[in-house]
Amino acid sequence: MHILQPKHSKLKKDEATKLLAKYNISLTQLPKISKEDPAVVNLQVNLGDIIQIARKTEQGEEEYFRVVV
Repeated sequence: MHILQPKHSKLKKDEATKLLAKYNISLTQLPKISKEDPAVVNLQVNLGDIIQIARKTEQGEEEYFRVVV
């Protein structure tokens, strides 16, 4: 990870369930990220895990979510 890369973290199962319920979506509706992506290789992810990406913006920090494929 380098200074320009946004922070990536794996959601716990209960957090993932709450996220999907909050937006009333399924895993297939989330954007995808590869299991081999260099940003998530060290997170020890499995297929179907949800990754939270925290990007810094001028207004603060925004969260984005991806499902591991």
